[in-house]
Amino acid sequence: MILQIIDQNEDRPRGTYEFPFEFHHIDQSHPRYVMSYHWHVEYEIIRILTGEFTVTLDEKSFKAVQGDVIFVHSGILHSGIPVNCVYQCIVFDMNVFLKLNSVCADYIQKIVHQDILIFHHFDQRYPDVLSAVNSLFQSMDEKKPGYELSVIGQFYHFFGIVFGNHYYLDSQPKARRDYKRILQLKQVVEFIEKNYASPLTLGQLSDSVSMSPKYFCRFFSEMTHQTPMDYLNRQRIEQACYQLSTTDDSITDIAYRNGFNDLSYFIRTFKKYKGTTPGKYKKS
Repeated sequence: MILQIIDQNEDRPRGTYEFPFEFHHIDQSHPRYVMSYHWHVEYEIIRILTGEFTVTLDEKSFKAVQGDVIFVHSGILHSGIPVNCVYQCIVFDMNVFLKLNSVCADYIQKIVHQDILIFHHFDQRYPDVLSAVNSLFQSMDEKKPGYELSVIGQFYHFFGIVFGNHYYLDSQPKARRDYKRILQLKQVVEFIEKNYASPLTLGQLSDSVSMSPKYFCRFFSEMTHQTPMDYLNRQRIEQACYQLSTTDDSITDIAYRNGFNDLSYFIRTFKKYKGTTPGKYKKS
């Protein structure tokens, strides 16, 4: 049996070569409801339909609510914890806009080269952006004949609003310390992604980034607003959810495959994060 692993460095094609846009609709029944830490070279727009969504971009966190839009730049380490939330995402390759029109490409290059940073959070104070993005998501969701034309046009409309209203910051180089901390966090996230099925200890996690356990706990909590073991267990439960949804394997097999050596502890941990038991989740 081949299992799909949720890779925190999402290095894979989006959409098709001609139309590199990928759309996701995510609610509480989705096996990847909680957005685990990950990054990708593509850009991403997230729209909150209902509820609340606590977003972390690199080491900065904020809360988005119904109607808000989040813009994620290329290479940014990001995650999201939803609460009674339904949200949608479009992941896209910005390079497609460099091929279409040389005049527009001059603006797009400012984004790609990080000469500017588009605001990461648009709320009710930006009705022009929200309207444009809502039309974009509607086109991606409905996929009517010719929707590709609408999507390309709506993206250009969004970028036009951004440049026309200066909804961006002039890029500033990251402080050396901040950049190092982000790289260290990416390093430990990759280590957990590769080894979550093993009985990892706090010492092993701290060793992966050459820190003492005490300093590592403080560092990880400052960066992610959760403890290392809490994050590890979330990862294990998300993997278990995916396997419960996509395989006929027993709950016991799935528990042991995802780093739990005790079935009752797995069930308690699953209920803590999902509010239900693995058995009920599998039947839903």
